Amino acid sequence: MDDISTIKGRILTYLEVRGIKKTDFYHATGLSDSNFKGKNRLSQPGGDMIVKILTTYPEISTDWLVMGRGEMLTGDENEKLQRPTEPAHHVPEGSHEGIPLIPLSAMAGVFTGETSVMEYECERYVIPDFKGADFLMRVKGDSMQPTYYAGDLVACQRVPLNDIFFQWNKTYVLDTTQGPLIKRIMPGSDNNHVLIVSDNDNYPSFELSRDQFHGVALVRGLVRLE
Repeated sequence: MDDISTIKGRILTYLEVRGIKKTDFYHATGLSDSNFKGKNRLSQPGGDMIVKILTTYPEISTDWLVMGRGEMLTGDENEKLQRPTEPAHHVPEGSHEGIPLIPLSAMAGVFTGETSVMEYECERYVIPDFKGADFLMRVKGDSMQPTYYAGDLVACQRVPLNDIFFQWNKTYVLDTTQGPLIKRIMPGSDNNHVLIVSDNDNYPSFELSRDQFHGVALVRGLVRLE
């Protein structure tokens, strides 16, 4: 572990604990590796730098990052870090244990809850940390790198469409008129729109009207299979 007496040290410790590559961290936050070299120890970074880090990694405790007080992660995230868990594992065909891995072609049925007909055909995985998840979905494409890579499994929890409350900067799976998307959600230009944001800077953000959503699910976590 790095020396956690400085903000620089705490950031490096976070990256080590979470298994995040430094290059991915620089890309996601827009910071430069020069901030972590030589005499610049990031002990007193500007507010804009801290905001970038906390916006990109909202699970980091502000008190811990800035002052070195308390736990590294907030709420449930810290409990997950401290709690030993079994590894995720695939269950045998025909078993009803675990969370179903739903293909993209079946997304509409998942969001309406009409999955019983197809669930017997789905692969299933037991993932102890995500017992409340309704389904798994496999990520495609590179629009959400470096957070999510093609082939990752994301654990999703359905959100009632008639009473939706978006948690800004959280990742959601959206069943839209243009097909399913996995994106971050930020405030739009008015209450009827939201901003759809990719983690990969090569994909520009865009607005969608809320009435274009057929279904919404919160991404609770990911499983990166080796």
